[in-house]
Amino acid sequence: MGRIDYLHDPDAPPANSVVPAVVAFVQNEAGQVLMVRRSDNGRWALPGGGHEVGESIADTVVREVWEETGIEAEVVGLTGIYTDPGHVMRYDDGEIRQQFSICFRARPTGGELRPSGETPQVRWVAPTDLPGLDIHPTMRLRIDHAMDPTRTSPYIG
Repeated sequence: MGRIDYLHDPDAPPANSVVPAVVAFVQNEAGQVLMVRRSDNGRWALPGGGHEVGESIADTVVREVWEETGIEAEVVGLTGIYTDPGHVMRYDDGEIRQQFSICFRARPTGGELRPSGETPQVRWVAPTDLPGLDIHPTMRLRIDHAMDPTRTSPYIG
């Protein structure tokens, strides 16, 4: 299913849903960041997805990282909560979702990289190589917040 992101676009359609979602900033011992190329918009992103009934939010993080990348992960912290009503996503099925995303820091505990139906490309990326990737500005913000060593509390906005 395709997706179009609108960021503070006066021509954006009005949202008709809000779904709590997570993204995971997973960094390995070499300092590389786990990145996925999304099949719905072709951009690079942190792995993540929607929260499901019966899960804790940490379970959602672990499940989404595993499903999208083949990497087993453990949640170690929270880096931000992103609820900008000016960021909406239009899906092919008619859903127009207002952003509600929680970014967690996680560490890899096992597994091996593999793509999925949602993520045709998965790789570890050196922080210096991130600027060369096509990353949506809202995802770039999450990455920047997670990588900021001076940040002592999560971003909420």
